[in-house]
Amino acid sequence: MTNVNMETIVSLCKRRGFVFQGSEIYGGIGGFWDYGPLGVELKNNIKRAWWRAMVQEREDVVGIDAAIIMNPLVWKASGHVDTFTDPLVECKNCHHRFRADMLKSDACPNCGVRGTMTEPRQFNLLFKTRVGPVEDDASIAYLRPETAQAMFVNYRNVQESMRKKLPFGIAQIGRSFRNEIVMGNFIFRDREFEQMEMEFFVKPGTEDEWHDYWKETRLNWWKQTFQIRDEHIRVKVIRKDRTYIEGPDPDDVKSEVPPHYSKGNYDLEYKFPMGWSEIEGIASRTDYDLSAHQQWSGKDMTYFDDETKEKYIPYVVEPAMGVDRAVLACLFESYCEETVRNEKRVVLKFPYALAPYKAAVFPLLRNRPELVELARNLTRDLKTEMMAMYDDTGAIGKLYRRQDEIGTPFCITVDVQTLDDHQVTIRDRDSMAQVRVEISQVKGWLLERVR
Repeated sequence: MTNVNMETIVSLCKRRGFVFQGSEIYGGIGGFWDYGPLGVELKNNIKRAWWRAMVQEREDVVGIDAAIIMNPLVWKASGHVDTFTDPLVECKNCHHRFRADMLKSDACPNCGVRGTMTEPRQFNLLFKTRVGPVEDDASIAYLRPETAQAMFVNYRNVQESMRKKLPFGIAQIGRSFRNEIVMGNFIFRDREFEQMEMEFFVKPGTEDEWHDYWKETRLNWWKQTFQIRDEHIRVKVIRKDRTYIEGPDPDDVKSEVPPHYSKGNYDLEYKFPMGWSEIEGIASRTDYDLSAHQQWSGKDMTYFDDETKEKYIPYVVEPAMGVDRAVLACLFESYCEETVRNEKRVVLKFPYALAPYKAAVFPLLRNRPELVELARNLTRDLKTEMMAMYDDTGAIGKLYRRQDEIGTPFCITVDVQTLDDHQVTIRDRDSMAQVRVEISQVKGWLLERVR
């Protein structure tokens, strides 16, 4: 990772097709972003890696895909309608609005005038909408602010249909919506975002053991999947009586208390240019949610333990992360600037499995039809197993640099010698080393390295 600022990453993302401002031709809209051709591939690869680790490779977790709009009583039961708020203040001079708990002084961050802020008032972050043709109070619904509640209300359906015994988990990837007062830091804090959450149901009394287990499991996943160095990731331990750090910069910590539904949190934090910031939270949610839904719905949420012959409401440990923050952390961790032959080389050293494109194929001479045909045929063959692209829009050196900047691990050149020996040159992104490989072996050679 090169010491890089946010502006550099934002510029790269737009220039190379990772992320665009939503509705840009109309001036954009705050807190909404569109993922371009490369961004959607990176995002999907991160989601696949999470799903594989959290669902596919485990015996004790299954997945669901629930609706975004739920019965509004769900959000009454969860507490979101009444308590999902941030403190809002407004500058009387410029009329800009801010979160009171994020102000560093009594000066307005926009106009600089001191002493012009109103008293804080609570602002609810839920997005309201209407269901049906009549706009009355009965038609009010909400865009979900989290995916978690769908897993709680489907707990019995999943447990009974899949014949699951405790402990077991329910996982989901999906979009959520929060009407944030303050956005900023690019895709770090959005009004529309994608979450990957898992609710792990356990026997009361075992939740602390499972909380520690998921902290270590998720921390290791981040380090391995994104190849994050130890000095760039840490754990913030949030308890009701104190907050402390496990990892780098232990004195750089702000005191917090767990959310109302949690007995304690582990927040995984990444060292962004704006400072240490949360990329995943592992919450010990007790039986708060299932108990609330049992009370509000009148449906039994208890679990019968065949071994102990007990009935109880399970406790829950929840690892939850945002896909957009994972994309941002991946970009920062992978960004590298090097000097090669007195020229700056920008490289995104993505882990191979996360790279948007695994390979790019070039004909050395685009005016030689036989080379172009071989290169295009090889590209089509690779596309059956991986994202690959054909490019002949510049000299080889320029094409290499373009692929380096978007993180493509391998560039393949079909040259004149290929016509005689049926081999191509494969160039490694990170080392820039080159090897000759038989055309018929190229796909297998790549699959051994990029999966």
